[in-house]
Amino acid sequence: MVQDIVTKFKELYKAEPVVVRSPGRVNLIGEHTDYNEGFVLPAAVNKEIYFALAPNGTNSLRAYAFDLEESAEFDLNQVQPSDIAWANYLLGVVAQLQKAGYEVKGFDVVFGGNVPIGAGMSSSAAVECGLAYGLNYLFAYGIEKFKLVKMAQKAEHEYAGVMCGIMDQFASMFGKHNHVVKLDCRSLEYQYYPFNIEDYRIVLCDTQVKHSLASSEYNTRRKECETGVAILQQHYLQVKSLRDVNLEMLQRHQPEFDPVVYKRCKYVVEENLRVEEACADLERGDLEAFGQKMNASHQGLQHDYEVSCPELDFLADAANKSGAALGSRMMGGGFGGCTINLVKLEELDNFTAQMTLAYQQQFGIKLKTYVAQIVDGSSLVPVDFSKNS
Repeated sequence: MVQDIVTKFKELYKAEPVVVRSPGRVNLIGEHTDYNEGFVLPAAVNKEIYFALAPNGTNSLRAYAFDLEESAEFDLNQVQPSDIAWANYLLGVVAQLQKAGYEVKGFDVVFGGNVPIGAGMSSSAAVECGLAYGLNYLFAYGIEKFKLVKMAQKAEHEYAGVMCGIMDQFASMFGKHNHVVKLDCRSLEYQYYPFNIEDYRIVLCDTQVKHSLASSEYNTRRKECETGVAILQQHYLQVKSLRDVNLEMLQRHQPEFDPVVYKRCKYVVEENLRVEEACADLERGDLEAFGQKMNASHQGLQHDYEVSCPELDFLADAANKSGAALGSRMMGGGFGGCTINLVKLEELDNFTAQMTLAYQQQFGIKLKTYVAQIVDGSSLVPVDFSKNS
């Protein structure tokens, strides 16, 4: 694919480009904890977006979306959101660089990749981080990676209109081969943990559904968490978010809570604990215990946080009954998207065949599965131009 993108670039723009790769991500555990200032445990995976880019000596950004076979051109002196949805991810990054006082000279870019759209692997963050990384290299800005991550997140807020947390962009930029990264969403401190899964694979099972509840319920959950925090703040000065709450505090004041709000808060407090315990499992190399935390996470998302759906619950249940998976849970906002499964390598083909058949029989939908390996974050790709000169 890299060669195809480079070939297309040379055909369109008659220049030799710099090539960058930027990965999508999975989140192994720690769901809906990010906006509660808690912990998440993502990893960058080998579903990636590739960019070929070079300066063009003009004041224009000329872009070609390889997968869509669409091109667009923009004046860099008047950067603003566009009617072309895919272009906004690029323009948002340019706008952030300009706001920070960096001169963005004219450039050409061809980009495309194999991050599945809508499967919860953050193709948008991969695009934003890849372009930010590429322009930083191309124009020698010398911006440190963490600042690039924040710019990519702001691009998503201001140009794509999605008020995402920082996890997606962070994982795309800071991923590390065969490691997961525990990110503290309050302090933004992070730590790598070895994820040695020679005998296992991460398998994503894509329900192919997205229920319309997703965005409205997401906002409702945020409010429910804030309501719980407000109750506890009357008793504990140190409580700024659910991050500061333990189960004992919750139980002590349970009578003051609406039962639904109590369940929501209980899930978040328990999920934060699970992330910390799961990291200890990885330090000990205990993948079975780690898998059990994934299962417990799904149970909490299904029954306490109530952001799952019949398709996700069916897949998580089927994975556990298969005997091939150490753990399975829904990943992402919920109401559709993927389950993430830790599957024994020797059972891989069997597992995907079994899950595909069961899902087809239950819902009449063809399941999509993706096998992912954990890779490094955004980086340059060495390209041999003699191959396509």
